[in-house]
Amino acid sequence: MSGIYARRIAVLAASAALAATTGLLTAPTAQAAMPTPVAASTARTYLSQLTVSAEGSSSGYSRDKFPHWITQSGACNTREVVLKRDGTGVVQDSSCAATGGTWYSEYDGATWTAAADLDIDHMVPLAEAWRSGASGWTTAQRQSFANDLTRPQLIAVTDNVNQSKSDQDPGEWLPSRAAYRCTYARAWVHVKHYYGLSVDTTEKSALQSVLNGC
Repeated sequence: MSGIYARRIAVLAASAALAATTGLLTAPTAQAAMPTPVAASTARTYLSQLTVSAEGSSSGYSRDKFPHWITQSGACNTREVVLKRDGTGVVQDSSCAATGGTWYSEYDGATWTAAADLDIDHMVPLAEAWRSGASGWTTAQRQSFANDLTRPQLIAVTDNVNQSKSDQDPGEWLPSRAAYRCTYARAWVHVKHYYGLSVDTTEKSALQSVLNGC
């Protein structure tokens, strides 16, 4: 693992927590969007720089090796911060649970008014990351990846749509809402490039196809 990547990971948790805290304290309205991914032209460059290799084994993988939904600020964990960020008019109780609001799911175009209908999707799924290089990370590094509020890695979407995606890469699954596929591919490449994760040939081909149409 490169020194640059190690330094990035070392500051990720602190910077993400600070950004989340600042947003919760000062933002008068919800951002209603995950962080903007790199432009399509940059994503195409990034994609060309990613290591291409056969997908690794899932042996040894467990979600527990990617501690997620950690506390970000006060009583608010990562899931609750993303629900607040991605929704409109979100109301939270004293435990930071969302008790009201409206959420638009970018993957399928559905609108929800109950937080229970939303999952927080990891743009690059945890198991996919494991097979693409994260198996060699420390638990602390995997925790930072699983709670990254700075990169376009977390987004609130319809729960059963997230479950249908599971741990599939873009060679196997893309959002049904075609208008979002360009953003999805840009975000996927942004995250994989930042974390130094590999792509397989089918995944790269699918990403190239989407990005060339952006």
